[in-house]
Amino acid sequence: MKKIILVITLSLSVLGFGQGNTHTQQAGKFEGLAMTPPMGWNSWNTFATNIDEKLVKETADIMVSSGLAAAGYNYIVLDDGWMTKERDSNGDLVADPVKFPNGMKALIDYVHGKGLKFGLYNCAGTQTCAGYPGTRGYEYQDARFYAKLGIDFLKYDWCNTKGITAPEAYTTMSNALKTAGRPIVFSLCEWGDNQPWEWGKPVGNLWRISGDIYPCFDCEFKHPENWSSWGFMKIAEMRKDIRKYSGPDHWNDFDMMEVGNEMNDTEDKSHFAMWCMLSSPLFTGNDYRKMSKETLAILTNKEMIAVNQDKLGIQGFKYSAEDGLEVWVKPLSDNNWAVTFLNRSDVAKKINFDWKKHSFKDVDFGYEADFSKTVFKLKDLWKNKETGNTKKNFVADLASHDSVTLRLIP
Repeated sequence: MKKIILVITLSLSVLGFGQGNTHTQQAGKFEGLAMTPPMGWNSWNTFATNIDEKLVKETADIMVSSGLAAAGYNYIVLDDGWMTKERDSNGDLVADPVKFPNGMKALIDYVHGKGLKFGLYNCAGTQTCAGYPGTRGYEYQDARFYAKLGIDFLKYDWCNTKGITAPEAYTTMSNALKTAGRPIVFSLCEWGDNQPWEWGKPVGNLWRISGDIYPCFDCEFKHPENWSSWGFMKIAEMRKDIRKYSGPDHWNDFDMMEVGNEMNDTEDKSHFAMWCMLSSPLFTGNDYRKMSKETLAILTNKEMIAVNQDKLGIQGFKYSAEDGLEVWVKPLSDNNWAVTFLNRSDVAKKINFDWKKHSFKDVDFGYEADFSKTVFKLKDLWKNKETGNTKKNFVADLASHDSVTLRLIP
């Protein structure tokens, strides 16, 4: 009798083991929430964890009154540091009562009342990068918490994640958000370490492709903890051959912008131009309360934003580089093109571009501009005026780190 029981137990054990490995987790993000690159403001670049209710309300007020909201910036995203160091007795996250005395729901309602959208931050690991409670093991609970609060955007980081894989962790959170039922844009922030462009499309609406940005043109800033932040041109060229993975509702994210933070206006202008050319999400990271009129003019340039928000959603690419002068091109709808001439060098350069000697070919998406066959009008997008056509050379002087962006119209 004992032998028979042993055999039955073993058989059930083997059967159970086999069945337990037949199900594959399927991703299921909310589709269609980011058909053009999302635009907004994120607290991290300037404020890190020094955030509070007053800052958010003032930012929302200025976003509306300054014309930023009208230009398309409609997300306010609170990054790391919005919560207490411990969850409550039910395991829920708790907004820091000192920073947010009226609670997070009241603040979100305030932002929504301005016609804006609201986002929060968390992390796939046991703790966030700044040491606050992470989401590991609480994915579905946290997703329900966010849905109940009424947020519209979740930035999901990748600190303290030993023992888990990025595709699985992000897929779990994506499914949790979908199950909770509120449409929330899902931003994957694992720095490109696990090639999210290869698996992220069904999981999230955008994914970071690099480590953190730094307010400089082309530098590497080495932190004492043995990691680096990067100047915007370093990030622009950090990954090769990934533009084919980016498009409507699945964007390569080149990080929050540093426009208005420590660089000069010329470099800010080139930074903004590159993010528009690359179809990157446009999240400002500056203090609106101290923003200069020059910074505001850069961030609200409608012609440049139209390049970023073009319905084709094609990421631009570097066409040529010679003696520090680079040419970046981006196919646009209606057979238009955007072309940015960028002076990467430390000295002034003169552009003398003979269109007849060039043709643009987009090998990833199949677009082509042959200037020997088609004449294009040229529109300078920073000056907002036409400047000839492709029958004649384009001639201009560019200061160090400066750029000029043209729209080519057949």
